[in-house]
Amino acid sequence: MAQIKADEITQLLREQIANYDAKVQVDEVGTITSLGDGIARIHGLDKVMAGELLAFPHGIAGLALSLEEDSVGAVVLGDYTELKEGQEVKRTGKILSVPVGPAMIGRVVDALGNPIDDKGPIATTEFLPVERLAPGIIDRQGVREPMATGLKAIDAMIPIGRGQRELIIGDRQTGKTAVLLDTIINNAKNDLICIYCAIGQKRSSIAQVVQTLTEAGAMGHTIIVAASASEPAPMLYLAPYAATALGEYFRDNGKHALVMYDDLSKHAMAYREISLLLRRPPGREAYPGDVFYLHSRLLERSSKMSKAKGGGSLTALPVIETQAGDVSAYIPTNVISITDGQIFLETDLFNSGVRPAVNVGLSVSRVGFSAAIKATKQVGATLKLDLAQYRELAAFAQFGSDLDPLTQKQLARGQRLTELLKQPQFNPLTWQQQVVILFAGTQGYLDEFQIPDIRAFEDGLYKYLAAAQGPLMDELGAKKQIDDDLRAKLHAALKEYAANFKADLGARA
Repeated sequence: MAQIKADEITQLLREQIANYDAKVQVDEVGTITSLGDGIARIHGLDKVMAGELLAFPHGIAGLALSLEEDSVGAVVLGDYTELKEGQEVKRTGKILSVPVGPAMIGRVVDALGNPIDDKGPIATTEFLPVERLAPGIIDRQGVREPMATGLKAIDAMIPIGRGQRELIIGDRQTGKTAVLLDTIINNAKNDLICIYCAIGQKRSSIAQVVQTLTEAGAMGHTIIVAASASEPAPMLYLAPYAATALGEYFRDNGKHALVMYDDLSKHAMAYREISLLLRRPPGREAYPGDVFYLHSRLLERSSKMSKAKGGGSLTALPVIETQAGDVSAYIPTNVISITDGQIFLETDLFNSGVRPAVNVGLSVSRVGFSAAIKATKQVGATLKLDLAQYRELAAFAQFGSDLDPLTQKQLARGQRLTELLKQPQFNPLTWQQQVVILFAGTQGYLDEFQIPDIRAFEDGLYKYLAAAQGPLMDELGAKKQIDDDLRAKLHAALKEYAANFKADLGARA
């Protein structure tokens, strides 16, 4: 029998008492009282915060949205069919956050920041909450740098600046997503990180976007946040906030980011669905009373930060899909009043072959040319005026048969400028190319050519500029404005090219 040594036992007991540290973990636990349609009502979570993450059984997460007197209404972020009434729900004490950082670039993630592109986990340790307060007035500065889309019709007449919020609005199939993709492809060389947020789109459409951007070599500066139509409404509701949090990381680190919400009509519908299931009283068009706040708190987060805050920027391009061109419906008017201008894409223009189908009359940028390069402003200001006069005359000329020569000349110029603003998809132009071709259009170099020849004139001009006028393009790039010396050189180059082009046409004829 082993000898019991009293002093050894005493020593062991002393050590254990010295190292004994009482740790009591208190979990706040509630019980699911009712469940259905992705909404759980929970009893017993008295101290829960609005927007707090909840831990349901089976590793399912939830989000506390409605804090009522005797219960909490939570949306289930996952498959709610695995849950049952009477099960326990724990508080996590955390506000819903998404992973952020440079490791996210080039990836496709869901609304919670989980990768869905089969490229393995994302190596980042930083997180930001999906809901944050927008920067205050003192922390911002005016929008003054251009955010180029590469599309002549937008950059020359409705310029967008870094830190601006420009709405893209139009019916379905009018080229809204095409404008966004062109912008992403154009900014591969412009130190701009693009975040494309797909809300309620078909999975096939999202896959097509990924494929298009990969083929164009644009995924190296792009993050895609996808909440497809097959996902539950809470994921559609969270996606744009998560995408904005990703953009805010770059903005707050002095970089420039662009976030695109495609589209906010489906986002509002998802929020309407959640609100009605949470038994919140419906308002106009059955949307809840805070649907304006839903989008205003999202879009206000896009801003150009002051120098003291690093001077970064987050630009927003929200998309709204209208029904039969009705811009005065509830959600379109809300978002128009929040944003700094809108680009209106029209079905009739799209169908008649004017693509991008920008309606110049209804589209506006409230920042104006203060964010544009001076050379673009010099050609764009006259262009907008020429097109406005053409629109008035075209409507008037339908009734009159005999028109004086001046009117005929203005009509011919307007038709050529309209033709000039057409641009093939995924073919963005540098601002120097845009300035030269629009200068040629507004200075009358196209007036002597037939409309079908204009596309060939434009394509040939870019090749001619690259081959024979390198120093001229470099000078334009350096000066960023058209002074008298540069104007004379441009006229000389265009005269030479127009003469050559005319000779080529003659030879072909």
